[in-house]
Amino acid sequence: MKRLLAIICVLLVIFIGMYIYKNNQNQNNVTISEVKEIEEYINKIYMWQEITEEALPQFDNINNAPELWIWEVVKKNLEEYELSYEEIQEKAIEIFGENFKKQFPKEGSEYIYYDENIGKYITTGIGLDTLDDVFYIKEIKKNRNKYEVEIIEYLEDYENAMGIEENEIYDIYIKNLEEETIATIKSNENETKIIDTVKENINKFTSKKIELTKNTEGKIFIEKVK
Repeated sequence: MKRLLAIICVLLVIFIGMYIYKNNQNQNNVTISEVKEIEEYINKIYMWQEITEEALPQFDNINNAPELWIWEVVKKNLEEYELSYEEIQEKAIEIFGENFKKQFPKEGSEYIYYDENIGKYITTGIGLDTLDDVFYIKEIKKNRNKYEVEIIEYLEDYENAMGIEENEIYDIYIKNLEEETIATIKSNENETKIIDTVKENINKFTSKKIELTKNTEGKIFIEKVK
């Protein structure tokens, strides 16, 4: 009888261990909706290197990220062109989370200036070049409410699209962040062809790892980039 009880106890311990392991594995599986949510968030904070020098700079804490990049991310996500100081600050927290402690400069930033006549901050237009700053998600690792996302960064050069007819086919140059041309794609080829080309030449492009966290309300925020 005692031996039977001992066997039952051992089996129970094994069963509980397997249940806990399976539960943890399920918690760490990344769903399709999470992939979409992560991609949408990174798109929200991904900038243009001709404006912010890097589309996504490296930093160990969001409060240590470059000022220009931070406020340009905020500006990119603004829906109005005339805003109060509080509205700008609220948008920053909405994007970066409650752990974001930086304050928008009272005098304004490089592309958001203060208009004394109306007592509001005005966003200015920005001239962009023919290079599109692009990324694709290579891998996502999840640990409960934390995500480590590896992205590959590249540039799509649309210089040849300038001044041509709407349906005319032209070359798109795929470049690395040093603006070296790695491949050429025809404009009538789909986005999958571009990503496949980048994958085939992956060692020629920049890789970065982004650490994200999901709060109790289910919102994703960036923590660091390495």
